[in-house]
Amino acid sequence: MATHTASEALASRVHLTSAFARELEERFIRYARIDTQSDEKSSTSPSTEKQYELLRLLVNELKSSGAEDVKLTDYGAVLATIPATTNSKDAPTVALLAHVDTAPQFSGTGVQPIVHRKYSGGEIALPDDPAVVLSPAEFPYLGTKLGDDIITASGTTLLGADDKAGVAIVMTVARHLLLNPDLPHGRIRICFTPDEEVGRGIHEDLPKDLDADVAYTLDGAELGEIVYETFSADKADVHVQGVSIHPGHAKDKLVNAIHLAAKIVDTLPHARLTPETTAGRDGFIHIYEMSGTAASAHLQFILRDFELDGLHKHGELLRQVCSAIQAVEPRALITCTITQQYRNMRYWLEKDMRPVELAREACRALGIEPISQPTRGGTDGSRLTERGVPTPNLFTGMQNIHGPQEWISVQDMACATEMCVALTKLWSTPKALSGVKRNGDARQTTQEDFVDWAG
Repeated sequence: MATHTASEALASRVHLTSAFARELEERFIRYARIDTQSDEKSSTSPSTEKQYELLRLLVNELKSSGAEDVKLTDYGAVLATIPATTNSKDAPTVALLAHVDTAPQFSGTGVQPIVHRKYSGGEIALPDDPAVVLSPAEFPYLGTKLGDDIITASGTTLLGADDKAGVAIVMTVARHLLLNPDLPHGRIRICFTPDEEVGRGIHEDLPKDLDADVAYTLDGAELGEIVYETFSADKADVHVQGVSIHPGHAKDKLVNAIHLAAKIVDTLPHARLTPETTAGRDGFIHIYEMSGTAASAHLQFILRDFELDGLHKHGELLRQVCSAIQAVEPRALITCTITQQYRNMRYWLEKDMRPVELAREACRALGIEPISQPTRGGTDGSRLTERGVPTPNLFTGMQNIHGPQEWISVQDMACATEMCVALTKLWSTPKALSGVKRNGDARQTTQEDFVDWAG
C-alpha cells in the first residue's frame, strides 16, 4: 500500500513538473525577447524606460490571474498579493522576488531564444556566431543536463536568464497557487524589481511596501542552490583632475590626467586582489570602467569581500594608492569616493536560519540535495535582509550569465517552481510559526549597522 502511494506521488510530481515546464518555457521566451537592460549612469528609477514594457506586462498578467493589490510603484517595482488559504493568523507573510533588468555588460537587444530539445550531450554551437560554443568540457554542469530542454540565445546577445528565469518561476508559482486555493499557505507577496544589475533594485520604500516577514529572491544558479552568504560590496569613484594646456606650449606645465589614471591602475596589485586572480572567499578590487581626457579622467571600481574587515582594507589600499600618486604630482587633484552598495546577508541570517532551513527542507522533499555555498556576488536579498526582511536566494538554473554563452535548463526552472510551492506550504505549518518575527517587529537597520565608508 505504501509503495503504491509513493508511486502515485512520484507520478503526480512528474506530471506537475511537465506542466510547469511547458508554462515556464513559454513565459521565459516571451520575457527574454523584451529588452530590459539597465543603465548605471541613469539617475531615474527604473534606470531605463524600456524596463516598463515587461513591468507593465507583468501587472496585466497578475491581474488576469486573479492576484490582489496589484500595483506598479512610482519607483518601478511591481507588487501583488496572493491571499492566504489557511485560517492561521500567525502564518507569516512570505514574499517571492525576481528582477526584470538584464546586465549592462553585454547586449540585451534583439534576444532570440533557442530551445535545444532533449539535450543529448556534446557541444552546442550558436547560429549567429558559430565561434560561441557551449561545451560540457568547459562547462561541466551542462554535461549533467542530458535529456533536458536547454535554452540559449543565438550567439550575439545575452539570454537574460538572469533574471527572467526568476520572473517566469515566480509568475508560474503565482498562477498555480491562485488556480489551486486548496493548497495551504499564508499570505504571499509577489514582487518584481528593476535595476538589480546596477545595484539599485531595493528602493528605500520597498521593505515597507513589500509588507513581508520573510522573502526569497529567485536569482540563483544550479539545481539545489540556496544562498545565504554573499559578498559585501562598495563602489569607488576616482576622479583625476589634471592641468590642461595646448600641447605645443606644454613643457613643464601640462599635467596629463590620463597618465596619472594609468599610474593608479598600474600601482594597484595585478597578480592578486583582482577578479581574475581570486576565488572562493578571496575578495578583490576591480576596475571596470575608465574614461577621460588629458584634462580629467574618471575611474570606477567595485570592492568586494565576504568580511567587513577585508572590505575596509580594499578601500584603504585604493585610497593609499591615490594618495601616493597625488603626492608625486601635487598640481593634480585626485579624489577617491567610496560608497556602500550592499552587505553580506549572512551577518543577519545566521541569527535565525529558519528561512534557509525551510528552503532546504522543501528541496529535500523533492529529492533535491540543497547546496549552500557563498556566492561571489550579491542580490536584492542582500539589501532587503539588512533592512529587516530576511531574504535568502534560491536557484533558478541560470548559467554563464552576462554573456553570449548564457543558458538555462527548463527542467531546472520547473524544479525551482515546485520548490517554491512546497516552501509556501511549509511556512504555514506549526514548525515554521514558532518564534516568527512579524514584519512590524523586525529590527530595522540603524546607522550603527553600517560601515563608515566615508572614512
